[in-house]
Amino acid sequence: MTTTNTLRLAYGTNGLTDLRLTDALALLSDLGYDGVALTLDHMHLDPLAPDLASRTGQLARHLDALGLSVAVETGARYVLDPRRKHHPTLLDPDPHARTARIDLLRTAVRVAADLGATAVHCFSGPRPAGTPEPVAWQRLADALTPVLDAAATARIPVAVEPEPGHLLSDLAGFHRLRATLDAPPADVLGLTLDIGHCQCLEPEPPAACVRAAAPWLRHVQIEDMRRGVHEHLPFGAGEIDFPPVLAALRDTGYQGLVSVELPRHSHAGPDLARTSLSFLRATDPAHTGSDTHTGSDTHTGTGIHIDTGPPRSARTPEPAGVTAPPHPSAPSAGGPRC
Repeated sequence: MTTTNTLRLAYGTNGLTDLRLTDALALLSDLGYDGVALTLDHMHLDPLAPDLASRTGQLARHLDALGLSVAVETGARYVLDPRRKHHPTLLDPDPHARTARIDLLRTAVRVAADLGATAVHCFSGPRPAGTPEPVAWQRLADALTPVLDAAATARIPVAVEPEPGHLLSDLAGFHRLRATLDAPPADVLGLTLDIGHCQCLEPEPPAACVRAAAPWLRHVQIEDMRRGVHEHLPFGAGEIDFPPVLAALRDTGYQGLVSVELPRHSHAGPDLARTSLSFLRATDPAHTGSDTHTGSDTHTGTGIHIDTGPPRSARTPEPAGVTAPPHPSAPSAGGPRC
């Protein structure tokens, strides 16, 4: 039997950093998105600036007026340290530095509760040099414990993201964390699944990853990507076969947001928000025939024209992290790094 359940599509504000938050939300509402993945950052609901509760209340009313659902993301590059990207992390050897990240995540839980968000996203950070792996896993579990306590009280799931190059880099790492924490329920410790990351380094194809992750899945990020290269690409510029992915999300009953994540394409954010929504609607059988696309730049095999941005040689890839394992659809020789 074919399901007709439609997915709730969103776009990440980390791909709209050249827009004021109010303008970004108006854009997404006008285009027809169902929600927004809000990265707490200095230009979009700064979590460290004064009057956060008041500003959050205003935002909640604005989101409600626009009919947009929201997930809260915490991947801002320099929100805590203006000189080191994504620092400090939950694995920082300095306990005071770890506390800064813990406090940010607890703040994000409060913001999410006030916004009625679907989830709070986070990630582990890379294992520091000289830190034994068992020590790093226990440090991560200890650092997340007060965050999960706050999430349980607020009834907002924390959705940790496997990130290439991080300690928790794949689905196996997520389950190792769960075991270290004595298997908290999925509505306390859930999973953010980045579809591109599945293509980059998971041993199974992305659709299989969705099905394996389904019991814990609380947030989804989506973009195109190539095997072994951690570079977020517009749809049609990578290797992912999207119809099986979207079908898996629908078939498993996923209820959260499916959010486009193109954090290095903010310069083209408005156009990519438009073309990305058209691509996903045309690719998802439940949306077929419901959307008409009007732009055209680069043709993809789905019948949608997508502007993929500058040539690959002009784009800067994400930092190297881990070597990708063999993938059923990728060459086995030598491969690049994620």
